[in-house]
Amino acid sequence: MVSEDDIVKYVLGLGDVTERSDGELRLFERGEKIFLIVEKKTSPLRIETRCDRKLSKVLQERYESVMESRSLGRNGIEIICSGQLTDEEILDLIRHSFEISVPDGE
Repeated sequence: MVSEDDIVKYVLGLGDVTERSDGELRLFERGEKIFLIVEKKTSPLRIETRCDRKLSKVLQERYESVMESRSLGRNGIEIICSGQLTDEEILDLIRHSFEISVPDGE
């Protein structure tokens, strides 16, 4: 199962990413847009990413561990990293979120 450390290492390798902490959350931004939220020290790990709405709907229908994001709303999904999605699928969703979170003006 993918760990918080695995995700952070992957995210920081994507490019121009900033990280800040907000209580129990680690927020990762591209420009000023949050594209990933990691809940610290949860077991199983919980993350939130931005997601295309059609893909979000498909994932929510397929996996009970994928639901609408509490923080990103209809523009995101919350994933409980419990093993339903593979590590590769989770990292792909994080990359997708990074790619669609284009900073304003680009």
